[in-house]
Amino acid sequence: MAGGPLSPAASSSVKSATRTLDIIEYVVAAGRPLVAQEIATALGIPVSSLSYLLATLVERKYLQRDARRYSAGPGLARLQSPRGGYSLAERVAPLVRTLRIQLDETTSFFIRHDWEIEALVTESSEQALRYSVPSGQRLPMHALAAGKALLAALPDDELDRYFAESTRQAFTDATITEEKALRKQLGQIRKTGFASTEDEFSRGIVGTARVVTIDGMPVGSLSVAVPKVRYDTTLDGRICDLLDKTAALLEEA
Repeated sequence: MAGGPLSPAASSSVKSATRTLDIIEYVVAAGRPLVAQEIATALGIPVSSLSYLLATLVERKYLQRDARRYSAGPGLARLQSPRGGYSLAERVAPLVRTLRIQLDETTSFFIRHDWEIEALVTESSEQALRYSVPSGQRLPMHALAAGKALLAALPDDELDRYFAESTRQAFTDATITEEKALRKQLGQIRKTGFASTEDEFSRGIVGTARVVTIDGMPVGSLSVAVPKVRYDTTLDGRICDLLDKTAALLEEA
């Protein structure tokens, strides 16, 4: 028998449980102590509600508090299976989710496979008009912001090999396929740290991406895809700022 709608009390309990899990995931993924305001801003939780949840998590030792900062507590060990450290996907997933919550735009983390990329983790916008990243599908590096960010991070000799070996298909009339033009764009990405595309893979979509480097190696790229009708310079600045902060959480962990 199908269940009816949740009562207000039950709905509130579910919301609190979801927020509690979001807090734990975010603090663990951050890899550094965070003040309450950082957590509240990142997850969109009112400070009044957050204070109670943080106090409960500290009491149960899932978080520990040092002055005004919160970090992962010893109680989390009770939840761990006896295996090694977190996989890249496990580390990235809560941060991609948080970035999607902050922007409500489709957010993904891509990894490279030879001269193609694949979404390791993706979270779709909840808005009616949105772009969804195909999961498990190999995509061309030259036509997506995430791929361009990873191309720009390649050493020169490997980039030369890319141009010698790759076939760069034009998906729209805006797709950059010519080597000279693409090299010029990659040079600009190296200067700014951000890659962008407009209509290159899918018409009506603007992509922005930033490479993530761990132990000196580019391990993937964070990317945000936005319908052009919602895209403006204000949103672009906010996306770049949050991509920078999110990438830093991974790189500093």
